[in-house]
Amino acid sequence: MGNPSVVVLDYGSGNVHSAVKALELAGADVELTSDRRKVTEADGLLVPGVGAFAAVMDALRAANGAELIDRRLAGGRPVLGICVGMQIMFEHGVERGIESDGLGEWPGTVTELHAPVLPHMGWNTVEAPADSVLFEGIADERFYFVHSYGARDWTLETMKPFESPKLTWAEHGSRFLAAVENGPLSTTQFHPEKSGAAGIRLLSNWIASLIKN
Repeated sequence: MGNPSVVVLDYGSGNVHSAVKALELAGADVELTSDRRKVTEADGLLVPGVGAFAAVMDALRAANGAELIDRRLAGGRPVLGICVGMQIMFEHGVERGIESDGLGEWPGTVTELHAPVLPHMGWNTVEAPADSVLFEGIADERFYFVHSYGARDWTLETMKPFESPKLTWAEHGSRFLAAVENGPLSTTQFHPEKSGAAGIRLLSNWIASLIKN
């Protein structure tokens, strides 16, 4: 059996090559593409995101990325969103007074952090749940953040037999979601590919989970 296959969704986002390299170091066979068949058939899909919420959504729609993500999740196929790739999973994003629609996988609105200094840039600790898959063995490590906006509330209600999402929090001025693990959809607000050995371990944890799906 070879390494799990991961597609990094190519829709014009920046910083994709460092994500590709980090996934390779973490043990995946990686391809940067927006090819429908490859996105659908890969064991895992990574959705990067750099820049403004609205711009990322426009670029995703232009590349049919929104449809591809939705189809994978509808089929229970694993997806990992990073930075703005996490933010767009929510219903809405508000930047500079302008509200934009997200993918709507989760309810809620991404807004500016309540902090004296923005952007939140640099290394920070997180508060991960004990049963987290992503943070297994690295819950006490620091991760690299670069953002001014985030999800500061979680409003999705789940009922049995559905498992409750695993929520990881961080603080910069006030609390915000640093990561979410919700069925096939996992996200991080920080950049694992910029987070050194801890980031590679997190990606390895995610890649290992692909084998079980």
